[in-house]
Amino acid sequence: MTPPPSRKTAGVIGGGAWGTALAQVCARAGLKTTLWAREAEVVASINTSHENTSFLAGIDLDPTIGATGDLADLAGSDVVLAVAPAQHLRAALTAFAPHARDGLPILLCAKGVEQGSLKLMTEVLAETIPAAAPGVLSGPSFAGEVARGLPTAVTLACADEDCARDLAELIATPAFRPYFATDMIGAEAGGAVKNVLAIACGIVEGRGLGRSAHAALITRGFSELSRLAVALGGQAETVAGLCGLGDLVLTCSSPQSRNMSVGLALGRGQTLNEALADKLSVAEGVASAPAVRQLAKKLAVDVPICEATAAILAGEVGVDDAIRGLLSRPLREE
Repeated sequence: MTPPPSRKTAGVIGGGAWGTALAQVCARAGLKTTLWAREAEVVASINTSHENTSFLAGIDLDPTIGATGDLADLAGSDVVLAVAPAQHLRAALTAFAPHARDGLPILLCAKGVEQGSLKLMTEVLAETIPAAAPGVLSGPSFAGEVARGLPTAVTLACADEDCARDLAELIATPAFRPYFATDMIGAEAGGAVKNVLAIACGIVEGRGLGRSAHAALITRGFSELSRLAVALGGQAETVAGLCGLGDLVLTCSSPQSRNMSVGLALGRGQTLNEALADKLSVAEGVASAPAVRQLAKKLAVDVPICEATAAILAGEVGVDDAIRGLLSRPLREE
């Protein structure tokens, strides 16, 4: 695919599995792609062996992808994909801000709610690089599958429809299909809450509660996700799509999900420290859970599954007591 003549280069902030996979997407779309990573070993591995041995081992990367440890090397990019973990995004964007020109399209690819501020990633970008043109990329996508070129569909949202369409066309490949939208809040709210619900689904799976309970949790969890997204100003139609329901179904249905794997470990009786011990990649839901709980309380939105998950992660309640608490809630209309 040949990119429009006005945009030929892409920068990626974040050298984890998802950042590496998106760099692969950009390169396949015909963009000259530079990936910034904090870890010197990741930079060296990509530049010398065309593989991210730390976070995406075993997958051959496009040899045109260049890696760097200097954010200034992304200054000339026509589009930047910000893929640093949600709790580190502010620091990464603050460091990149001196190199970002006015109007630079920045696609936010991290999923979460910032602890302390309770802000979504678009709000973090507005505070750190206010002159940027923001966008949100979210949807059901495992990094390894995307990097290998397996078929994937996602939501790409910008406030301006033409901008969303242009960026979707820019990074699309035969196997990577962005659907464009204008509801950035809905797109990022879905991605933030689904990680918390994926931990809950992992707990259900790890406790052996059955497929019926698993399906019920996804469905009732989706109701919580939708209520919170709408309360934030998003649209119910948006979260009923790839960036909400689609992402929720994927993340809650496979141990490939870092968040679900944490829940599986908790459900099988491990402590949170034990569940996280061998994980290099970040499970965003662990950090987002307390922020989602606080945000829901601030907005007076009922999110019992997210609350119970946050309480388990905080050590405030045991798994079995949390499950009993959810099952003993008063009956209500669906």
